[in-house]
Amino acid sequence: MYSGAAAAAGPPRRDFISVALGPEEAIGVGGYNNSKAWRRRSCWRKWKQLSRLQRSVILFLFAFLAVCGVISYTSMGETWKSITNKSLDDQRTEQEIPRLKLANPAVLPAPQKADANHGDYPELSLQKPPKLPHVRRGPSNLQIKAPQRDTRLKTRHETMRAVEELVKEEKVEKTEKSIISWRGAVIEPDQSTEPPSSKITEPEKPSSLEAEDQKEPVPINERQLAVIEAFRHAWKGYKDFAWGHDELKPLSKSYSEWFGLGLTLIDALDTMWILGLKEEFEEARKWVANDLVFDKNVDVNLFESTIRILGGLLSTYHLSGDSLFLEKAKDIGNRLMPAFKTPSKIPYSDVNIGRGTAHPPRWTSDSTVAEVTSIQLEFRELSRLTGDEKFQKAVDEVMKHVHTLSGKNDGLVPMFINTNSGQFTHLGVYTLGARADSYYEYLLKQWIQGGKKENELLEDYMRAIEGVKKHLLQRSEPKKLTFVGELAHGHFSAKMDHLVCFLPGTLALGAHNGLAADHMKLAETLIETCYQMYAQVETGLSPEIVHFNLHAQKGHKDVEIKPADRHNLLRPETVESLFYMYRFTGDKKYQDWGWEILQNFNRYTRVPTGGYTSINNVQNPSNPEPRDKMESFFLGETLKYMFLLFSDDIDLINLDKYIFNTEAHPLPIWVPA
Repeated sequence: MYSGAAAAAGPPRRDFISVALGPEEAIGVGGYNNSKAWRRRSCWRKWKQLSRLQRSVILFLFAFLAVCGVISYTSMGETWKSITNKSLDDQRTEQEIPRLKLANPAVLPAPQKADANHGDYPELSLQKPPKLPHVRRGPSNLQIKAPQRDTRLKTRHETMRAVEELVKEEKVEKTEKSIISWRGAVIEPDQSTEPPSSKITEPEKPSSLEAEDQKEPVPINERQLAVIEAFRHAWKGYKDFAWGHDELKPLSKSYSEWFGLGLTLIDALDTMWILGLKEEFEEARKWVANDLVFDKNVDVNLFESTIRILGGLLSTYHLSGDSLFLEKAKDIGNRLMPAFKTPSKIPYSDVNIGRGTAHPPRWTSDSTVAEVTSIQLEFRELSRLTGDEKFQKAVDEVMKHVHTLSGKNDGLVPMFINTNSGQFTHLGVYTLGARADSYYEYLLKQWIQGGKKENELLEDYMRAIEGVKKHLLQRSEPKKLTFVGELAHGHFSAKMDHLVCFLPGTLALGAHNGLAADHMKLAETLIETCYQMYAQVETGLSPEIVHFNLHAQKGHKDVEIKPADRHNLLRPETVESLFYMYRFTGDKKYQDWGWEILQNFNRYTRVPTGGYTSINNVQNPSNPEPRDKMESFFLGETLKYMFLLFSDDIDLINLDKYIFNTEAHPLPIWVPA
């Protein structure tokens, strides 16, 4: 046994024998004092007494336990982290969701109030604005970016043109026109194979702006100010003579009714937000809140109601963050659903939104292909926002059915489809004009909206563009303009609707999203043709339909216009494509072409007491024969695209975050799962 002195002196170097003592002895004379030094020496002696094998086994066990401990710690850490995050998410969800109520602030900054009217257009200087630096953007590398809402859209529209303070802000839109359908589309092949799930888990809300994502606003320029003035002039006529009605008749200072749902007002909501017209927007919002009622015994067209009303409400909800517009969108969306109750699931063209009944036109059981395949962006987005998958399921079934149908010609589709049999009718006629155009447009845009995962849409789009190249492209004389004609039972017609001018913009959008480079080359040649449809006409405004000369004739231009086709309805398609072309190339000529068109609208269609009118004769500058009607898409699409075309701010409705519906209402591209 060691004494206290021996313990202090340190362990001896010779071997020894331990003797266990009774309690009394242990407590005595200071032998065992329970000190750390004493315990360490005792343990070391015991360790030394073990054989080498025993010590090796013990060391191995300790090492094994240490490794297991590290692995267990890592696993438990991840589990605890996921549980903690889930708990936080659940708390957040409980706080944020009264189901469809928005707790988030507006997605875009609120438009600023303009204090003074802009004055008539002639008072504006027509000088070109100073050139602003433009960021050229090439095709993206198939990045699947879904917004995070482009919430940094510029908020202040800076000053002005005289006495007026102008506010600038960012926004998205996509122009489309009323009347059947207008827009072909171009699609690009995708790599992913798994379609997005149709299962909606939780309502989507506009995300709030993050401070670090903010950018300095790009100053508003003179041409944009001219667009704002034109909008105010048109809005003045609507407010004075047609408030709350569908469309303005500016010459007779009255209105026309189609559905009795304030089409012009709803179509123009997001345009006002983008242009920064706060006062006008707030006034229109009050009408929506107090006077827009869908519970009425009226037949509406499924397609037109979807792209104008449902699309307009959804877009305004995303831009403003105001849940009023989402609630109204849910209401009209539910009331349109009876259209899908058909034997084939191909929807009827007309719905009575008060009675909940639907029917085809009186003269046929057919629907147009463009109408039934150009409502998908809106209904899919409604499902995403509400968590109710019935909307998306209904429209997805239509696309899947059309994908399988026979009767196509290298991807080109006929114009009509029967709601009973679900089969194409009137076979053999192929066009990218009315009744078929927006089918092609929505193939591409659904593919982009869903994160580029639905390969059937992409395949159908790519086949269709190849079909256009093979069957519908020709060149005119004498300028050899490339144009898109029509095919009827094997016979080519050199007829091209103005509606087809959606195609250059759609092709450019596809190329920007990674599709073949030759799509952009084709877009560049076709937009030149669409511009010539204006430039070769006496008023500088395009007719509704042109015919191209295929053979050189002395004294003849490329473009020929028949008397029945020489009207102009203030359509947006060419301006829409100019916007896409400028946004993706930065070529200033596209802005200059749009400026010419705006000046000619002011010259030949502007009504002094307020509003703009469609005209009957684009070939007679001295008397263009006004028709006394301002279509809702002039405010919803044409002027919106004009404003975006003249902007040098690529984040003003960022095309990597938003997709325009066929009525120029921007909807968000979905965040990939």
